[in-house]
Amino acid sequence: EPGAGLRIFRDILRRADKNDDGKLSFDEFKAYFADGVLSGEELHELFHTIDTHNTDNLDTEELCEYFSQHLGEYGNVLSVLEDLNITVLKAMDKTKKDYQEASDLEQFVTRFLLKETLNQLQSLQSSLECAMETTEEQTRQERQGPAKPEVLSIQWPGKRSARRLQRNNSLSPNSPLFSTGWIEEDSQWMTQINRLQKLIDRLEKKDLKLEPFQEEVLEENAKSHIMIVQRQMSVIEEEIEEFRLALKQYVESASAQGGCLHVSIQKLPSDSRFIVYEFWKNSNAWNSHLQMNYSKTFQRSNVDFLETPELITTMLVPASWWVLNNN
Repeated sequence: EPGAGLRIFRDILRRADKNDDGKLSFDEFKAYFADGVLSGEELHELFHTIDTHNTDNLDTEELCEYFSQHLGEYGNVLSVLEDLNITVLKAMDKTKKDYQEASDLEQFVTRFLLKETLNQLQSLQSSLECAMETTEEQTRQERQGPAKPEVLSIQWPGKRSARRLQRNNSLSPNSPLFSTGWIEEDSQWMTQINRLQKLIDRLEKKDLKLEPFQEEVLEENAKSHIMIVQRQMSVIEEEIEEFRLALKQYVESASAQGGCLHVSIQKLPSDSRFIVYEFWKNSNAWNSHLQMNYSKTFQRSNVDFLETPELITTMLVPASWWVLNNN
């Protein structure tokens, strides 16, 4: 029986074991473990290192044996994840049983808690994705040698869809995982919203009049909405000068993009927190900007400059609200 945190390798073996014979052949191992970096030879070598029973197959025991020596800090992570899985499943089970009979208030609290749990997990997931991309990128730069990486036969599960989720469903700014030191109270958040409002007003060079009772029929395509992005970054005190340089380069490059309408930087006087507002013509413009080298370079440098992962909030507004005065 694998120890705490190692039971995950039973799951891994089950997922990777395509013919359900309870062990992994080299082909099954390669299909699951190839990460687009290691070459076929390196994977082969790794397979035989793990296969201490010399059966040309891997079992759960061998996987646990090998990985347990290298888990480091992730031993704790896997162990906590295991407990979290059990706890969440238990809670959902109870919800399923009790929800219908519950009072309106209890039902409301349940819905709220489910949503917040999901918010927390999505915040965590975006930090992990950022770390994953950074490590992949670093490895790619270090390994520009002749060894041909083994092609990934399948996308890492959940990676794409999670990203899409995160974009459409931007993380709540008060998400407790990131809130330490971000938002002392609601009034501070309101200040940010008011600043954003003023910025839109200034860009429009006229008062922004929203008429709530007039129903507007919007075109369905992505181009009919402007993407407003707010990035909050809490910078390590000693890194502020370096960070300013990196931010300056990033803003210059972003502003030069055809799809960029405006970029504005706010520095909070009380602490080393920067807030960047970006206005993009539409979500496609924002998405393709994220793929550009200057954008990725800035993301990577932030790993060293920031105290906590940056918090990105996005909002789509109808392009018809953005009628710039050309006279």
